[in-house]
Amino acid sequence: MTAEEIVDEILSMCPEVSRQQIMERLEREKKKTGGFISGESLLRVIAAEFGCEISNGEALLPALSLGDLVPGLGDVTIVGRVVAVFSPKTFNGNRSGKFASLLIADKEGIFRVVLWNDKTNMIESGEVKTGQIIRFSHGYTREDRGGRVELHIGEKCDIEINPKDVDTKDYPTIRKFATKIGELTQVHRNEKVNVIGTVRKLFPATTFERQDLTPGKVMRFMLSDGTGEIPVVVWNEKVDELEKVLKIGVGLQIVNAKVKKAAGEGLEIHVGDLTFVEALKPEQEFLRLADLKEGLNRVNVEGQVASKPMLRDVRTSRQELLKLATFELKDETGTMWVSAWRKHAETAANLKLGDKIIIKNAYARKGFGDQLEISTRDATSITVIH
Repeated sequence: MTAEEIVDEILSMCPEVSRQQIMERLEREKKKTGGFISGESLLRVIAAEFGCEISNGEALLPALSLGDLVPGLGDVTIVGRVVAVFSPKTFNGNRSGKFASLLIADKEGIFRVVLWNDKTNMIESGEVKTGQIIRFSHGYTREDRGGRVELHIGEKCDIEINPKDVDTKDYPTIRKFATKIGELTQVHRNEKVNVIGTVRKLFPATTFERQDLTPGKVMRFMLSDGTGEIPVVVWNEKVDELEKVLKIGVGLQIVNAKVKKAAGEGLEIHVGDLTFVEALKPEQEFLRLADLKEGLNRVNVEGQVASKPMLRDVRTSRQELLKLATFELKDETGTMWVSAWRKHAETAANLKLGDKIIIKNAYARKGFGDQLEISTRDATSITVIH
């Protein structure tokens, strides 16, 4: 919708508003935002403030991209994927309360969102998690001490987790913004970076005395991602937080860490209060059918049903009567028979020719005619991909 079309929409839906009012308000907003936000985006925000609605009944309040945001905006709606969650903190003074913060991402970058008072309950309860898509409505933007823009969410703001009308593909994970360890150079010194890697060496935490004579804590470990490795230095409260999850072989994603010159040669990454560290869940490896070998356990495969499943009763050597469904599975490397036993037999019997399926936690063995096959166990799952 063009700027003129939005103006016409406002005039038609809100007859008490004049074109002059709209254009004067638009000019004020353009000056306030320094021309960094398009007229169409500003008109949509203005329309929402006038209480105007588009013809299908939805409020003209679009989600701005993170790159459009500048300080001083009110009634802002943005959408992003949560890439970091920081625990609430309390504050005292003329007023007391608490706040918490998130980092969210869209295609243009990473952005900080600050939640105030009761809004922090969603973080304390664990309702907000990394990986979720969240829409924040009716927020306002401010400039932080470093001159960066951030969104503030107060009492009148709305938070919607995983909205159904949002395409998740538009909101990347932290991997899009991660820097390979092997690509870190002196250019990155004193810059904030995101890295993903595996803990290769781990050194015990030590204590020290700060300049104000209070005790401090520091811990070091080596992080590797296949392109190189780098020392990571963890400070104070973050040491207590990470000691519970750190061990050799654990995968980590580190968000908003600082690159510094190491004491000797090279660089190191520093983890402080404003850094988010999360242990990665082990990625499930899917094998190609051509790579399966007898005796492989906990096998995960993906493929297409290549023959109509056959269901029958089979009597074992212990004279136990069991249900068995067999069918052929194919992928880009070949075909293989699948034997689905007991409870999995009924699931397999309902599969249709051409169904795309995932089989997890099965095993490979020699079956009828001494041919290699995939066989289910109690913990196996068979899922149709829609």
